[in-house]
Amino acid sequence: MSDRALAIDARIPDSLRGLVREKLALAERDRVAQRLRSQDPTLWGPPGTPEVANRLGWITIAERMLAELSSVEAFAEEVRAEGFSDVVLLGMGGSSLAPEVLRRSFGPYVEGARLHVLDSTDAETIRLTERAVDLAHTLFIVSSKSGGTIEPLSLFAHFWSLVGDGRHFAAITDPGSGLAELAEERGFRATFLGDPEIGGRYSALSPFGVVPAALMGVDVRRLLSGAAGAWDTPVREGPSAPSAPGTSGAVWLGTILSALAGSSTDGGAGGGPGRDKLTFVISETLPGLGLWLEQLVAESTGKRSRGILPVAEEPLGEPEAYGADRVFAYLPDGNRPDAELDRRVGLLADAGHPVITIPTGGPPDLGRVFMLWELAVAVAGWGLQINPFDQPNVQQAKDATKRVLAEYEASAALPEVPDAGDTAVRSLLLGSRPPEYVAIMAYARPSSELDAAAAELRVAVRGATRATTTFGYGPRFLHSTGQFHKGGPPTGRFLQLIHDGPADVDIPGAAYTFTTLKHAQATGDLSTLRELGRPAERLTLEGQDPARALRALTATIKEPT
Repeated sequence: MSDRALAIDARIPDSLRGLVREKLALAERDRVAQRLRSQDPTLWGPPGTPEVANRLGWITIAERMLAELSSVEAFAEEVRAEGFSDVVLLGMGGSSLAPEVLRRSFGPYVEGARLHVLDSTDAETIRLTERAVDLAHTLFIVSSKSGGTIEPLSLFAHFWSLVGDGRHFAAITDPGSGLAELAEERGFRATFLGDPEIGGRYSALSPFGVVPAALMGVDVRRLLSGAAGAWDTPVREGPSAPSAPGTSGAVWLGTILSALAGSSTDGGAGGGPGRDKLTFVISETLPGLGLWLEQLVAESTGKRSRGILPVAEEPLGEPEAYGADRVFAYLPDGNRPDAELDRRVGLLADAGHPVITIPTGGPPDLGRVFMLWELAVAVAGWGLQINPFDQPNVQQAKDATKRVLAEYEASAALPEVPDAGDTAVRSLLLGSRPPEYVAIMAYARPSSELDAAAAELRVAVRGATRATTTFGYGPRFLHSTGQFHKGGPPTGRFLQLIHDGPADVDIPGAAYTFTTLKHAQATGDLSTLRELGRPAERLTLEGQDPARALRALTATIKEPT
């Protein structure tokens, strides 16, 4: 596709254009584009601000990876030549979401190993992954930047107990981590070292995304080469798209998003229109991209009681279904036009909702898309006057999990958390109104059936309240939207769903099982939300079919009061 075909377009209603123009003018005066290119850390805070100057390696990672790619390609060829048919990636958050996007988007079109991304502590999910592969012909990638993340290390312990041969394992981690030491001790066939100056959610084009992509047969040279185009993505000027001459599309996008979210120029949040619910409408040729964008946006901006809430995989509704807190980001695939989706998105703009169209070239364009959004979200951090590279509230949930597990080891019992009754759940869900949002958090086996049932509940809540809804699986979302839940605006309502399969899985070397770990993570998260004063309830999905149980809840939501 030509550069012009990839030009970003926007339809901003008259009432918001003045605010947007002011923010764009401020970006020009602050030389945001130039300072971003030169990796100036003072763009996000005074000199010495923690986790800024040492978190900018992502800006140049694509070209550096291109120079080092031969070893990755040789490794992928070696693995294929030895007959490995499957690769199971054991990761979480930034270590798993980019590979998941690549798996879903490229999977049907490449000839490499089948990639499985395991980022769950649900015992049934682990068993199903184990049964889906031939262990004798499977390579396990243990992926963790810190090298100490509990989920991938627990998953490693399980699969090592089944295979126990270092030639079936590889690691992706930062230099000097505990995982790097473990890999050497156990004789892993390879260890790929990341850049410690890149945070997890900005690591898509580093070894954390590139190595799994190469193993599944993706043209990683094309992926990395495309990233350079993000800097020069143009803006399509028009009467409803305020622009600043010479501003790159990435800077323009990030500036507008921060303006619409209601940031002010005096160091505070608020004062603007509060369009802080960034709702993604993405071509079906890029499945899973919303999950990666969700982490990037939520974990980067959701702090200091402000931020931009990403809304991924929400069924598209009619314009009147949405409140005045929405802005829509439309990512069509120019190689696979969808006239009906174009029409429906156009109706949203006609009704006065801000709509930003960011065209893509489909899966082969993902390198540029990843970099474009990383740049834009970094700029949005400037506009919101926060540090987009730290995640202060993620540690809260980790610490809470540790406390619950310590209590379990001392007493052989988890804290009792009673289920909410029907009245409390209805009040939680139906009491929301814009600018509030409802987060539905499922500690259960991820499945298309449960996804569909959750989508029906989201539509029912939106239809009754016009409130925004999100849906995520635990513990994955703890490393993603969990930061926004605790550090962002205190406008969330939280429904935690619990479901367990019929059998548990032990964690070798641990005093607890995967089901116990999952429940400890859920209990720790719930207690943290409540300690912060967030309305939060738990509901256990009874029976063998969690989707059916969730649909029963949706039926009660639809009942007249």
